[in-house]
Amino acid sequence: MQPLAERMRPMTLDDYVGQQHLVGEGAVIRRMINQRRISSFILWGPPGVGKTTLANIIAKTLEVPFYTLSAVTSGVKDVRDVIEKARSSHFFNSINPILFIDEIHRFSKSQQDSLLGAVEQGTITLIGATTENPSFEVIRPLLSRCQVYVLKSLEKEDLLGLLHRAIEKDIVLKEKHIELQETDAIIRYSGGDARKVLNILELVVENSDDNIIITDELVTKCLHQNPLAYDKDGEMHYDLISAFIKSIRGSNPDAAIYYLARMIEGGETPEFIARRLIISASEDIGLANPNALLLANATFDAIHKIGWPEGRIPLAETTIYLATSPKSNSAYMAINQALQNVQETGNLPVPLHLRNAPTKLMKELGYAQGYKYAHDYENNFVEQQFLPDEINGIKFWHAQNNAQENKLKERMDYLWSSHKNISEDK
Repeated sequence: MQPLAERMRPMTLDDYVGQQHLVGEGAVIRRMINQRRISSFILWGPPGVGKTTLANIIAKTLEVPFYTLSAVTSGVKDVRDVIEKARSSHFFNSINPILFIDEIHRFSKSQQDSLLGAVEQGTITLIGATTENPSFEVIRPLLSRCQVYVLKSLEKEDLLGLLHRAIEKDIVLKEKHIELQETDAIIRYSGGDARKVLNILELVVENSDDNIIITDELVTKCLHQNPLAYDKDGEMHYDLISAFIKSIRGSNPDAAIYYLARMIEGGETPEFIARRLIISASEDIGLANPNALLLANATFDAIHKIGWPEGRIPLAETTIYLATSPKSNSAYMAINQALQNVQETGNLPVPLHLRNAPTKLMKELGYAQGYKYAHDYENNFVEQQFLPDEINGIKFWHAQNNAQENKLKERMDYLWSSHKNISEDK
């Protein structure tokens, strides 16, 4: 018999749970279905939130040919074969056949290239599904031909609705007496994943008698039978990466390397870990040790070159290096403050002397006049105004107390204060 999650898979939009920003009344995907005009798009979101189900519902509702490929098992030849089938099944004025590609982020560049022509010519409508950021994993030409729609983890109310629906309507569960006495544990362990909440329910039912009272203790007991269990697509995935980053930020190399080992042992992808190291190097170490970002970026390249199991070594090296480095979030704070200022003040005019003047008219209007070329002056510096008048003098970057930034601050203080004094003396 099929697993519970498969038996409960929605077949219509009315049964579809969550993602109302995409499928609710007046939302973009519902409008496309109602208008019977589907454009190519990529569904980006965590596992178990309905990406595959939504693609199936679209194809079934529109009654169009529906082809599926898995990026894990399909090659370029498979892609071309499907495109040829789609071309032969496409009739004039009919809706394009849909090609659904699960885990499209795992497609190689050549596989993605093989899709371009068919998508551009309208031979197929592409629906891709990915748990990874498409900006990193999908080639730019293909990404430019597709909209990206973000799916969210399911809310507690959505998950509770799924549980009650399964208990009341599933052909197996409705024959048993099941009482949901406590739900905190089953909701928490599901991590917003519809498939996982149903899998947990099924696991609990299979390990109980026909008269089942579901409590937090019972759920925890069933799930903790294997203490090393790690679902890299579920809540523990997020808990471990959170603990990993916070251990690095907290300068605890032993804890950081422990959580790295937990993720490696659990089957986490090295690219995911490496990307988090790059973010940590920028956000938490920053200008206190600029070499951290270089090493983190080199680690990302290294794991692509050497793979597993040796890839664990540069990951470990960088983890320890970042954890033991001095910490600063001054760059992180500076860009956040600057973005907030831009949102509040809008498009302030750039000072005339900083503007480009490629035409005679621009020169006549004063563009670039009065600009001082820094390299013509002592220490390659000359005082002049760079910010718009309305915010001139505001400071976004504030140096933090570490050796590297103290040097940067001393240099800035020397340049600006000494030249200011010279200017005032004159």
